[in-house]
Amino acid sequence: MTTLAPPATIAFIGLGMMGRPMANRLAEAGFKLRVFDLSQKAVSDFVGAHPSAVATASAKAAAQGAAALITMLPDGKIVRQAVLEGRDAAVEGLEAGALVMDMSSSNPVDTQKLARDLASRGVALLDAPVSGGVKRAIDGSLSIMVGGAAADLERVQPVFGAMGKTITLCGPAGAGHALKALNNYLSAAGLVAMCEALVVGEAFGLDPGTMVDVFNSSTGKSNATEVKGRQFVVSRTFAAGFTAGLMVKDLRTASDVASHLKLHVPNLKQAVAYWADANGRLGASADHTEIFRYAEMLADEET
Repeated sequence: MTTLAPPATIAFIGLGMMGRPMANRLAEAGFKLRVFDLSQKAVSDFVGAHPSAVATASAKAAAQGAAALITMLPDGKIVRQAVLEGRDAAVEGLEAGALVMDMSSSNPVDTQKLARDLASRGVALLDAPVSGGVKRAIDGSLSIMVGGAAADLERVQPVFGAMGKTITLCGPAGAGHALKALNNYLSAAGLVAMCEALVVGEAFGLDPGTMVDVFNSSTGKSNATEVKGRQFVVSRTFAAGFTAGLMVKDLRTASDVASHLKLHVPNLKQAVAYWADANGRLGASADHTEIFRYAEMLADEET
């Protein structure tokens, strides 16, 4: 199979907070993009910044003439509609032998079914969710977790290389989405632990900035303390660029995988309940680092 290197044509569906900087990286690397988003403004803004990109009116239109398709959408159900089942679905425009890369955070069980359904149409699927947030999407240093065939990954290495620094084949179809959900479970748990530690420490009279510095030079160090502590929590800017609603979705996905496998994981279930309640009180659009505010609310209720 031919390696997809610039100036190959790629269809890109989903120009949101993460999708746009990822598509920027591809355009800057020399790929020709055919873009689609339900927001006409998102499409026009992107094409305005990248005149070589082609604006399209549907997923099908975006897919026409493209060697590969990337989706960066809110969840797997929306991906399935855009790619396979909806009006003017992308698969209607893709040629046999094309490759779909779902870089959204989707349910891995649903991803396995999507892979089978696309294979029956002669189209391969790689699930390739990302970690690193908007900052790393902008600089092209995302971590990309891939599920699917090794040969398909080899084919699109230049594509992923334009967007990510660490690209890992995790297993067959669905493996990337499963690992992403489990990774976000660890991320969510670490963030809550840091926030509760800060709440207790501040009540005792400790300086929160000093606390984070000590955590980062001690065994309490985590992604939360390193890249969210001073930056978004201590500063109370709460602008990491990932919503509480999306964190709840990913946690539920991880819990659904455990349930599908008939595994009892009480801490994961507790994390889902904790974040779901926070989501209800903070609002789904709240930045996920605002979980600190929720920790403060709970602490005040207990006193």
